[in-house]
Parts: sequence; C-alpha cells; structure tokens
Amino acid sequence: MRRIVVRSSPVHGRGVFALANIETGTLILEYKGKFVSWRRAQRAYARSAAEQGHTFYFGLDDGRVIDGGQGGNSARWLNHSCAPNCEAEQDGERVFIRTIRPIEIGNELYIDYRLQVEGRRTAEITRAYACRCCATGCRGTMLSD
Repeated sequence: MRRIVVRSSPVHGRGVFALANIETGTLILEYKGKFVSWRRAQRAYARSAAEQGHTFYFGLDDGRVIDGGQGGNSARWLNHSCAPNCEAEQDGERVFIRTIRPIEIGNELYIDYRLQVEGRRTAEITRAYACRCCATGCRGTMLSD
C-alpha cells in the first residue's frame, strides 16, 4: 500500500502528502539521485534556468551532493517547514526521511532545510531563501540560524 503521493502544494510547487495516517518514527523513503561534487552541482545550477534558490540538491557530510534532479525520486519534492514533521538521517552515503511526529492522512510532509550559504547574508539572499511555511514560530527563512 502506498503511503505517500506527490501533488501540488500550497507552500511551493509540488509537495509530498500522506495517503494514510503515519506514526512517529516511520521510515518514509530514501532521498535518491546522482552523486556529484558541490563544485559540479554549483556549476550546473549556474547554467540552469532554475528558480532562484530552487534545487534538488541534498548535501552529504563528506562534501558530495545527491542531485535529486538526476535519477531522483519523490523525496526531492519534500518542502521546507520551520515546524517539520519529518527529518533526514544520513547513513553513510544514503539519506533517509523519517517522521518525527504523527502525520494524518492528507497532510503534507516537511523537513527543515536549514540551508547554509557562503558569504554574507545580503537582502537578496534573504529574499531568495524566504520561508513560505506559515508555521507558528516560522523563522522566515529556509537558511539555518
């Protein structure tokens, strides 16, 4: 039985939604895609017509990136929230998405991106990474504190 579906999200673009009630601690899926270096990911992003700040990259502890835009799966559509109901767990070079609280049927699944950008946080960068989650206590950005 399928537990999730990708469809249009009120937060941004597409999102991942529960097709059934999901308990806390449930492994939902693995973030899949092609492994690339950050340098290659940054070059590809610079050449793309991607919306500012929008990528399917997931950074690994070893400095590589999983590019969910190449061979990725439904996990690439997880949207950000400052009050997430899921978290990402890295196990070696694999990343798994697990629930951190119960999710009711029809609700969207979220992770907290906690993105990091190099250099000074300018007004342009702040706008590019503005949060749209509208959660209580929203910090207003997808960037880490």
